[in-house]
Amino acid sequence: MTDIKWIFNTKIIHLATYTTLKHTFYFIFALLALVSCKENVFDVNIPSPKKSTYMGDDLKLSKEAYYDKVLGALVGSAIGDAMGASTEMWRRKDIQLKYSYITGFTPAVREQSPEGTWGHNLTAGATTDDTRWKFAMVKYLSKYQNDLNPQHFADFITDYYTALARSLSDNGDIPKTDFLDTQIEKIDWIKEWARVAMAYRDNPAAYQRSLNRFYGGEMSCAGQLYTPMFGLVSATPEDAYSIAYDHSIFDIGYAKDISGLVSAMTQVAMRTQNMDSIIDAATFIDPEGYQDSRLVGRIAYSVADASVKNVLEVKDLVLTDSLSATDSLIFKMPKGFTGNQKDWIHQEMVYQYLEKDEKAIAFHSGEIWQILVTALQFGEGDFEKTMQFVVNYGRDNDTVGAVAGIILGAKDGYSNLPVALRTEALRVNKENMGIDLEALAHEMTERNAANFTE
Repeated sequence: MTDIKWIFNTKIIHLATYTTLKHTFYFIFALLALVSCKENVFDVNIPSPKKSTYMGDDLKLSKEAYYDKVLGALVGSAIGDAMGASTEMWRRKDIQLKYSYITGFTPAVREQSPEGTWGHNLTAGATTDDTRWKFAMVKYLSKYQNDLNPQHFADFITDYYTALARSLSDNGDIPKTDFLDTQIEKIDWIKEWARVAMAYRDNPAAYQRSLNRFYGGEMSCAGQLYTPMFGLVSATPEDAYSIAYDHSIFDIGYAKDISGLVSAMTQVAMRTQNMDSIIDAATFIDPEGYQDSRLVGRIAYSVADASVKNVLEVKDLVLTDSLSATDSLIFKMPKGFTGNQKDWIHQEMVYQYLEKDEKAIAFHSGEIWQILVTALQFGEGDFEKTMQFVVNYGRDNDTVGAVAGIILGAKDGYSNLPVALRTEALRVNKENMGIDLEALAHEMTERNAANFTE
């Protein structure tokens, strides 16, 4: 029995050895054949396209033109912020009940809050944290000049928070209550940001934890409050995107892409009046390769593309001159609207499209981006038409207005903004809010002195 097993096992070994040798022989033969035929192989190497820089050369402006555009961007942003300040987070039907149709500034009748006006019931033209962030960014840009990086940005925010906290007890005395209230308001505003900034600077693991609880862990519009400012100091749209993306340390997911895009759009607006070119930044500027995302693709582009198509489709509708009784109620034109009945129907239909995609919170980055692109497309480059569309829609209208305002202000320049709005925005911000927008524009102009043309 043992002999039979030995013979059987031996044959299996021989068979296995034979099979292995056979496969090895085939492999060697195929390899030799490949080597011998190498010279006869027809090698085709079709070249890949080279990605070009969007909008071409580095931005070059005269000192006067640059100052006008920077001041236009700062004032345009402040106008959008102020126009939305009194109805921030409202629904559009409530806006119509209170104000009919907003075409300018309304008194900021609201309680003070860290993200709000820092004062109860302020005058028309008062601004919120959207404009305070522009002030802070001018100081950051001046302090670090051409050495902009997220580490310095985290230091900047941390230092501001630290200075506020120390001011409460620096002199050793118990601070007066009014002073305490003022400082605590400022601390309440910046502490969410400081928590993330301090962790980003010191501890990667802590940074991830703090980022995931920033404003409740939602994909908020954090970056869009300040990243458009990088578009004012960058040489190309791609540079503007990349610097903004690196600085979007409070954003998660595709909110970082959006923060980069609003910076790029602002930079494009510094060099062209063409709204298609500005909006097309969402198509052609993608340094981080979001378009390559498996299964999902690039959400910011998909949202922008759908928004543009919807506006074009609505405006292409042929409307009759008469309305039914039902239509008259659905499309009731609010008092103060500057267009005709057909114009209002178009605007109302676009509003209804936006409402279908409302997020759980109004300051969701994706929602603000969708409203922004829709408003820019609907307004066709007209500053007042765009601002009125944004503000009367409601939701986080001061933030959307501020982002749209900085883009259109950079496009038009201060000299081409509506006279009444720009004059009042300058005055109220300087006299009531303590923010001198002209001084900030001069500061940014001096910072970029080396980049001007003759």
